[in-house]
Amino acid sequence: MQFKHVTLDIDGAVAVLKLDHPEVMNAVSMDMLGGLMEALDAVEDRRDEIRCLVLTGAGRAFCAGANLQGRNNTKPGARTNAGAALETAYHPFLRRLKNLHCPIVTSVNGAAAGAGMSFALMGDMILCARSSYFLQAFRRIGLVPDCGSTWLLPRLIGKARSVELSLLGERLPAEKALEWGLVNRVHDDAVLMDETMKLAHELANGPTVALSLIRKLYWESPENSFEDQLNLEFESQRTAGAAEDFREGVTAFLEKRPAKFKGK
Repeated sequence: MQFKHVTLDIDGAVAVLKLDHPEVMNAVSMDMLGGLMEALDAVEDRRDEIRCLVLTGAGRAFCAGANLQGRNNTKPGARTNAGAALETAYHPFLRRLKNLHCPIVTSVNGAAAGAGMSFALMGDMILCARSSYFLQAFRRIGLVPDCGSTWLLPRLIGKARSVELSLLGERLPAEKALEWGLVNRVHDDAVLMDETMKLAHELANGPTVALSLIRKLYWESPENSFEDQLNLEFESQRTAGAAEDFREGVTAFLEKRPAKFKGK
């Protein structure tokens, strides 16, 4: 399926959502964000079939951040609202990813800069090409980090490293990102997509109800007290235990065979 600067391909139970504007290294425009939202609509329409989402980029980049073409047309002295598009376009997309019904694997095939870095970090599993890198590019154009990066980064790599990345705007190579615990795996460029799809299908063949609840538990955890999290675990376990996949998992364990989860 083709949307504006976005493609969506279905491979069994895995949906591959690709940022597809390689001429500008997949820089994010309003058109692309509209295409992304339409693509997620298509994924949600097939939520019973699609049990894992892969997010990646076309060409030599994952996403170079916001598309700045045409942004320098403001008259001297005129005030601009650089954050206007965040709440109207970027944030709705990020919220959709956070609340998706299935696991997300991000396959970082090149530069992930600015908003593109935040998009990459929305993955439950983050796989990188060895040549890829991350960049908090905002300070280079006189802006502050956005798209949730100031929430995500301290929780993933701590305050000191987060502030350093944002203040200095230096590249963070994939290998260093792995060392810091920012990403899950680094693969040679030539096999990144094969490894991504292998992992995505493994997740897609899992107990989707439970995996969705696991996503929610870890998203909610940073803001919850211990008691709040215990209560959320209780509620989530009750929901997971009522699913068909729980019964199949127990039966398969007792029968000493691989479970055949249906995502229900």
